[in-house]
Amino acid sequence: MAFPDQGDPAGLDGTLTVRPSATAPGLLLRAWTEQDIPALVAAHRDSAIRQWLRHLATTAQEAERIIAARRAEHRAGTAFHFAVLEAAPDGTAGDLAGGVNLRPNREAASGEVGYWVAAPGRGRGTAPRALTAVCEWASCLPSLRPLDRLELIHSVSNHASCRVADKAGFALTAVLPPLLPDFPHNGHLHIRLVGQRAASIRPS
Repeated sequence: MAFPDQGDPAGLDGTLTVRPSATAPGLLLRAWTEQDIPALVAAHRDSAIRQWLRHLATTAQEAERIIAARRAEHRAGTAFHFAVLEAAPDGTAGDLAGGVNLRPNREAASGEVGYWVAAPGRGRGTAPRALTAVCEWASCLPSLRPLDRLELIHSVSNHASCRVADKAGFALTAVLPPLLPDFPHNGHLHIRLVGQRAASIRPS
């Protein structure tokens, strides 16, 4: 994995790269742009994504508002949102494969991560590879109080997210009660220490 070359890792123009695996292409992670609107709307038509995401882009207008809000948070440093793109053999960006986000809690020296994967990217290690890249990048965030740990929370019935968390080095730590009305089911809390290097990502 490579980090952005610029001095400010929170900058909107920074790109993270993930090397290809034996069975899947490399990945490029960058901030969302307006050019992602059609692909975002198309990806969010998938019933598997609609089951778990709270903020869906069902129209181009909704996608535009979501992307604008993500860029504003990214610029302010309150949250960092990455579009995950498959990388062509020459290193150029290909199709949208998903998204990863990190929301730091400076007071608690922690951050919460989330992700989703478009249908064509599933079963190819996209989620754990992209998530690991963002976790390693988080150790470079400028902060008066560096982050100590990252948290990943998902519904207990989302078994795929449990597998992704394990492959990306997150340890299952607790079962959380429902938080109504937004989270009506029990949740799994997974934790990974910032700066922890995954020895390897187990095959999908």
